[in-house]
Amino acid sequence: MLTLQSVQTLLTFLAAWSVAFGLATWAAALLWTYHDIRRRTKDRVAHVLALLVVLLFSLPGLALYLLLRPTETLEDAYRRDLEEEVLLQALETTRRCPGCARPVQPDWRICPWCHTQLRKVCHQCGRLLELPWDICPYCGTPVPGMRRVEREEGRPLLEVPPDAKDADAPSQD
Repeated sequence: MLTLQSVQTLLTFLAAWSVAFGLATWAAALLWTYHDIRRRTKDRVAHVLALLVVLLFSLPGLALYLLLRPTETLEDAYRRDLEEEVLLQALETTRRCPGCARPVQPDWRICPWCHTQLRKVCHQCGRLLELPWDICPYCGTPVPGMRRVEREEGRPLLEVPPDAKDADAPSQD
């Protein structure tokens, strides 16, 4: 049979256990909130406010924190930024026609849509050259129709078409 003394002891034990469980739950909520908010933002004020809400209001404060916390973690934001950067880099490295801005292949000589010349062919080795190149980097052959303007030291300054006037030539006064 249960005596009054045993019932009081049982109630005291249950009350102590409930308080201990409540404190443990409250401490676990604080610890979880601390780790979660650190994964979501670097803002120290947000860290303190989140901890204060859970510290003061316990489980209702945790529910409030869950409603107000940032939606994505710093790691998720970093991954999203990396994906965007990779996509932008892929778009930037896609070769485009200067005439119509449509994507073109690196081995095309002429744009199939607007017929703009994209590359030229080396007359010696037959490899494709960029339009501004004045010499073939593969075989060293100069592009025909260009003549070299030399500096005083004998190093080439630039290539100019043969019909252009020598702007750097000394005047014959």
